Amino acid sequence: MGQIIFLRHGQAKNNTDRILAGRTEGVPLTDVGEQQAQHTAELLEHMNISAIYSSPIQRAQHTAEIVGKHNSLDVTIDDRLIELDMGKFTGMAYDEIFNDHGNVFMKFYQGDLEIAHNGVETFDEVKKRVLGIVDHVIENHPDENVVLVTHMDPIKAMLSTVVDLSPTNLFELIIANASLNLFRENKRKFSISGLNVMHPTRFDQGW
Repeated sequence: MGQIIFLRHGQAKNNTDRILAGRTEGVPLTDVGEQQAQHTAELLEHMNISAIYSSPIQRAQHTAEIVGKHNSLDVTIDDRLIELDMGKFTGMAYDEIFNDHGNVFMKFYQGDLEIAHNGVETFDEVKKRVLGIVDHVIENHPDENVVLVTHMDPIKAMLSTVVDLSPTNLFELIIANASLNLFRENKRKFSISGLNVMHPTRFDQGW
């Protein structure tokens, strides 16, 4: 039984600037983010991974390339791993969004109509595409360990298919930058074998 390993991209400039980047082009990893990705690449060296798929967004793709280089693997880009389309909120500061529109993230997990009305991809849409790439991995990489490099909410979408998480749980759950989130599959039933797994050197550094 192989593992499907979801990897969130390393720290990026939008994270430190507290900007909702969404699918904005040209948002790079920070120096810290590159270091995080390298630490994760070293961690994955011991996990016998056979393939890497990545979101096309720069911060995810760069993370995937660091992991791939260290583990002598090519990276396959797959749009199903892309960041959320944040509609009219793209490029806005978090504080501005909360001041003007309330907690849009909670509304996103609740399936509030305001989300779709503002052009934001719905959580159900995210789940559908994430499960699409998971099905692809199951069918094309049986009994292999495969890494999927993506963003926080696609990982939460996968988690929410395995465990029953309320909108509040989903909102409060933080998927750390460059952390591994591991799932096992057996006859289309999933279990979680690791959440926010990081290189030991990072545990005294916060998220």
